[in-house]
Amino acid sequence: MIIVKSAPDLEGMRASGYIAARVRDAIAGNVQAGVTTGELADYAEEMIKGFGAESAFLGYKGYPSSICVSVNEVVVHGIPGKRRIEVGDIVSIDVGVRYGGYVGDTAKTVMVGTCDPRVAELVKTTEKCLMEAIALAREGRRLFDISHAIQGTAEAAGFSVVRQFVGHGIGRDMHEDPQIPNFGKPGTGPRLVAGMTFAIEPMVNMGRSEVEVLDDGWTVVTKDRKFSAHFEHTVAVGKDGAEVLTL
Repeated sequence: MIIVKSAPDLEGMRASGYIAARVRDAIAGNVQAGVTTGELADYAEEMIKGFGAESAFLGYKGYPSSICVSVNEVVVHGIPGKRRIEVGDIVSIDVGVRYGGYVGDTAKTVMVGTCDPRVAELVKTTEKCLMEAIALAREGRRLFDISHAIQGTAEAAGFSVVRQFVGHGIGRDMHEDPQIPNFGKPGTGPRLVAGMTFAIEPMVNMGRSEVEVLDDGWTVVTKDRKFSAHFEHTVAVGKDGAEVLTL
């Protein structure tokens, strides 16, 4: 069942989304060559606590960190640690916070220094996928219109979308109905109603769509080990368009 949020619910989600966005942008601004992914996570944990919030990731099904940091071939759920960032890397910062009983979830991929032109195109296309999808999160559209927008934008640029992992509903719980795949047939799926809230998150691969989970049980990598990019916003469906809660 897709939960339609009340006006007070949306106020709560704006607050959690604001914090998540502030943390995301601060951590992304500290992504540079020589920094370890663990150092980024430590900074994020301090910031989240400073806002009086808590990480929605830490301890979730046993996840061991406050944020996810995914480098290059790592699609999502990268566990921060000793990996040192290098020039030419792309780094996805994924932040989830819980504040006032509501969750905000957001991600962006950062390029470190000068990247290969095709890698830069991957990152820009993935962000475009997100924007194209958000434009369709309005009352009266169908859920898989969002999915199709992501797929069409990615594939038109010669990239592939991850099919094994999906976006999701969000609110008091980090993962609510519905699942939002990054591929789909337009004009199908549940009809969207103002007040529905989604975490829309295109995951786009430079090579094939297939991924696998490493032995740590969390880290998702591309099977061909080519680069992958990830962007995410928490949005509220509106009558005339989406409200992005994690700007």
